[in-house]
Amino acid sequence: MGKMHADEADIDVSLVRRLLAAQFPQWADLPIEPFPSSGTVNAVYRLGDHLSVRLPRIENGVGDIEKEHRWLPRLAPLLPVAIPDVLGRGAPAEGFPWPWSVSRWIDGENPREGHEDGVLAKDLAGFAGAFRRIDLPGGPAAYRPGPLAEVDAATRHAIGELDGLIDTGAATAAWDAAVHAPEWAGRPVWVHSDLMPGNLLVQDGRLTGVIDFATMGVGDPAIDLIPAWNLLTPASREVFRATLGADDATWARGRGWALSMALIQLPYYLHTNPAIAANARYVIGQVLADGIGDHSLG
Repeated sequence: MGKMHADEADIDVSLVRRLLAAQFPQWADLPIEPFPSSGTVNAVYRLGDHLSVRLPRIENGVGDIEKEHRWLPRLAPLLPVAIPDVLGRGAPAEGFPWPWSVSRWIDGENPREGHEDGVLAKDLAGFAGAFRRIDLPGGPAAYRPGPLAEVDAATRHAIGELDGLIDTGAATAAWDAAVHAPEWAGRPVWVHSDLMPGNLLVQDGRLTGVIDFATMGVGDPAIDLIPAWNLLTPASREVFRATLGADDATWARGRGWALSMALIQLPYYLHTNPAIAANARYVIGQVLADGIGDHSLG
């Protein structure tokens, strides 16, 4: 995959090899392969059979390294599936300006949107529920803590950019309904905040791992409902909701988050990240059909 951002760093196998040789020589002779991730903030390289190297593509991702190093070891025992285990923290060097990390590899494949299986829906609900029950004090604010009004301007701007690509009238109506849903009145809870298919790992139809915790923190639990629209079908979506026990207001906000993310992602990644763009189209279609009737993306 080529660059997705104007200010993206130059990263390749040669750079990863030099960084490892200088800072982690015990791993420097292992095979290195670019991993075809749809991730937009970090580049990932497979290192041997059991490790991965993760490097920020843009400066905005630099804080993720420290955040994950601090919190992931404390979160791991409290979650029902594997999450990244950071084994090494790399420093800027070899012309690469930012920290980077080496983690243990987690086996699995990314699920595809349109997933019918209620078993995976239950696994996703189990993960989201376990995350929100975590009681670790001092957690950072999630990347998307809520309320939806905070992304209202960006969402409406994105709708304007999509004129001719989607039914912008239907999208505006769906967004109007979501942004007016009752706000979260409870205490902030732990959330992953980016449960996109590219951050989920499955084996034999079961959820086996969740990766990329850069957006984690405390906020409105509605944000972790987004797999209902970015991955599941109407039937498995209902299994997900019933298992998690989401009330009407939280469900409406979750649908709003899924819609906002997709509307903003589609014009930005339309020509640079086919996987993200395709998923955004799927989300928009699911939300419009789910919320206000069946609408075509055109």
